[in-house]
Amino acid sequence: MWKQAIEDAVNKTRANIEKFGSQFPHVSNNGHYLLNDNDEWTDGFWSGILWLCYEYSGDEVFKDAARGTVESFRKRLNEKVKLDHHDIGFLYSLSSKAQWIIERDEKAKELTIQAADVLMARWRPKGQYIQAWGREGDPDNGGRIIIDCMLNLPLLYWAYEQTGEAKYKEVAVLHADKSRRFLVRGDDSSYHTFYFDQETGEALRGGTHQGYQDGSTWTRGQAWGIYGFALSYHYTRNPLYLETSKRLARYFIERLPEDNVVYWDFDAPVHADTKRDSSGSAIAAAGLIELLSHLDAGDPDRAFLEDGLQRSMKGLVEGYATIGQPEAEGFLEHGSYSVRGGNAPDDYMIWGDYYYLEALVRLEKGIKGYWYER
Repeated sequence: MWKQAIEDAVNKTRANIEKFGSQFPHVSNNGHYLLNDNDEWTDGFWSGILWLCYEYSGDEVFKDAARGTVESFRKRLNEKVKLDHHDIGFLYSLSSKAQWIIERDEKAKELTIQAADVLMARWRPKGQYIQAWGREGDPDNGGRIIIDCMLNLPLLYWAYEQTGEAKYKEVAVLHADKSRRFLVRGDDSSYHTFYFDQETGEALRGGTHQGYQDGSTWTRGQAWGIYGFALSYHYTRNPLYLETSKRLARYFIERLPEDNVVYWDFDAPVHADTKRDSSGSAIAAAGLIELLSHLDAGDPDRAFLEDGLQRSMKGLVEGYATIGQPEAEGFLEHGSYSVRGGNAPDDYMIWGDYYYLEALVRLEKGIKGYWYER
């Protein structure tokens, strides 16, 4: 089952290289990806797909295209194009860091360390957190963290490993600890975002930006947490991170609907028109694979988590994948970017495509993503 799905995605990516040229896909509209000139937070996912396709197939066309994206990211960093956010890890882990992991290209390594420094500039010592969005002192976002950042922290952990400079790991650990304390709730659900006083660091309130309401559990946020805390465990071996990933995963799996692909928010009222988020299920599946890689064979949670992974992947492949639609640009239908905001509420998501493919090639051939050295 996985092999057919991978081959389909590889063939679509080969066609998309011609369609997209030097531009980057983001989300879709009327079945076609909206393209940009590398100024979105999502653009690293296209690079990651290209590198995964190259590793799976060995076809040079994917390597050449992936290398081209890295040069675009070099230009983006040099020109400081829309880097006032914490998603630097999404951008550079899947582009230049991927190139370093695969090819051991020293220039790619240097670029990735420079990107880590850009992310480090978002550290706010007074509050002991990495600011998610906007410039320092921003009245709305200056005190905001969001759970997505757990997937950006691997860039900092990696930079510590490469340079030996403790500051990178120290910041990543402090932010992970703060996220664990304030974003993960007592019932194992999660806030999308949390606010702190910018001057004192005092905790103010949990909230949401894309979820159903402030106290609800946005499914994609829960998925970021599953994968993100598993990755923090990989780098630190702090058992609290592994426990947190497990807790978030159990909550996610226990609430899978009948077809095993989540709605956009676990607390959104379910009716005929309630939107799904296939990208949330894809992220969770990739995170479950990472989580399971750290569990002993006799772990009491292992069977439950393995079953949740298989159900999620089968649900995606059989009910949401565009297998048999050769003209489709995306791999997964029915992803949602922002249901609340009416922005691509039922479309292809390039990050959903990336995590879906990452999960597939890891299950089929043991090819991991680009979050850490192999």
